[in-house]
Amino acid sequence: MVREAWVRLAQEGNKDALAKVVTSIQDDVHHLAMRMLVNPDDALDAVQDILILVITKLSTFSGRSAFKTWVYRVAFNYLISAKKSKERDPGLSFSFFEQDLAEGLGKEEADDPVLLNELRVSCTMAILLCLDREHRAAYVAGFILEMTHDEAAEVLTISKANFRQRLSRARRKVDDFTRRACGLVSAEADCRCPRRLPKAMALGRVQQGQTCFTSGDSESYASVIQRTKRLEAGLRSVALQQATKRFACPRDFAAAIDALVAAP
Repeated sequence: MVREAWVRLAQEGNKDALAKVVTSIQDDVHHLAMRMLVNPDDALDAVQDILILVITKLSTFSGRSAFKTWVYRVAFNYLISAKKSKERDPGLSFSFFEQDLAEGLGKEEADDPVLLNELRVSCTMAILLCLDREHRAAYVAGFILEMTHDEAAEVLTISKANFRQRLSRARRKVDDFTRRACGLVSAEADCRCPRRLPKAMALGRVQQGQTCFTSGDSESYASVIQRTKRLEAGLRSVALQQATKRFACPRDFAAAIDALVAAP
């Protein structure tokens, strides 16, 4: 049975169909929340809130757009506008992040491939936190989820022209920062993951045996370096952002569907 059929049954009150609907979207919602919020605990909390919204608003889905598009519209709206989402935002800025990178460079280098990859991904994802939520959402929709401009404009509930402007501004800011600050993108940048890793470990930002952002299916640190070197300069920052794993939801919310339905 296709998802739209499950949706129709769920709208009629079928709990088994509702559980199937939740199962079919929870990974997509979690991946989006991770790219918008970065912090795994914050992302998981947001996923639960978004799924509750999807369930409570399900009767309003009319089928005029694809169900996944509708879900993304609910999710983006929450991640951009909800009070809890705003409170989770660390308020990071490009200038602060650049200073933090400069101060975190040591003279010695570390060569642990697993932790280097963890540092690479966590730092790459944190870059997007320097964008305000509206521009971050445009960047995630356009370059991470790779939506068409029509779909992205629909899920963000803005005009296509407005989306293009936000996407262009967001990309320019991310490109400018990575060219100045990231050695994976620019040979002129001072920051190198091997030089940054020792202090990151000392501060507890990455820890031996604990990886939040990488796993066995993640692209390796060495592979990302080689791939970005082969790209034109203008494509490197986008490639770096895309070189992260897809974040599957670590909790099966469909198994707790009764609790979700009953949640306030």
